[in-house]
Amino acid sequence: MSALITWTSRPLLQRYALARPNARSSHRIPTPQGGGIAVISATLVVALAWGIFAGVAIPTTLVVATIVIALVGFADDIVSLPVLVRLVLQAACVGAVVFTAPETARIVPAVPLMLERGLILLAGVWFVNLVNFMDGLDLMTVAEVVPVTAALSLLGLLGELSWPAVLIAAALCGATLGFAPFNKPVARVFLGDVGSLPIGLLLGWCLLELAWRGQPAAALLLPAYYLTDSTITLFRRIARREPFWSAHRSHFYQRATDNGFAVPRVVGEVFALNIVLAALAIVTVRAGATSASLLALVAGAIAIAIVLWRFSRPQAS
Repeated sequence: MSALITWTSRPLLQRYALARPNARSSHRIPTPQGGGIAVISATLVVALAWGIFAGVAIPTTLVVATIVIALVGFADDIVSLPVLVRLVLQAACVGAVVFTAPETARIVPAVPLMLERGLILLAGVWFVNLVNFMDGLDLMTVAEVVPVTAALSLLGLLGELSWPAVLIAAALCGATLGFAPFNKPVARVFLGDVGSLPIGLLLGWCLLELAWRGQPAAALLLPAYYLTDSTITLFRRIARREPFWSAHRSHFYQRATDNGFAVPRVVGEVFALNIVLAALAIVTVRAGATSASLLALVAGAIAIAIVLWRFSRPQAS
């Protein structure tokens, strides 16, 4: 479904949603954006239909918030919304999902509920935006989303994740794979904010569900590369007093292409790293021991550090 919608909508996107290259772009020719319409439509339709068939209730608030944040992204793709407007609307969507969750859904029960939910709201807005920030290279989002959602689906089959989250993760994995042929280098269509923002929301909710089920280490490990690259880049830009909210080419994966890495090589290394992180996350869940979680987190941090170090160094010609 995702592939079909992408293929049929590309001519319209070519006419009305063309991303033209600029100094911060990774592409060289004008390319249509908005492929996220296909990914999100297919994800929601399949997950909801699957849920009805299996008797699994996917939260209505999550579905509505996903549609709303996709519309916000689409508007930004077309007319470029002011930063404050974008953040307020994103926070409203994330907050609707977070604050309508059952009070029994806790990560650290010793922390007051409203304080924990407030911190989750801030983390959720950041996660939605970092998925958007990292969608700056052909197949980059595919290399992130497919391993993470596949691991979440496997954890669900092992009984470690709620069924609504399993259906969303599995459907998102399939929809992303359907989009992949159109986004491989050189991409014929980009996701756009209409795709990256709701993908961030859906992925963040699945990871939150995993954390709520007592697996915070796994929930950190799965998106750890995205979290590390984006967070380090953010703090570096703040330290340099740069306008961190504006488009740039400072992420490690972007610097890698400037340092002589071919796009397929960058995406391949990120994909391989995410497979390692997914394996470590599954180990922490199955081991069920604090010591195993700590060792996995350390191993994940070392693996990420190696990749970031490689990306930041020029390649020999």
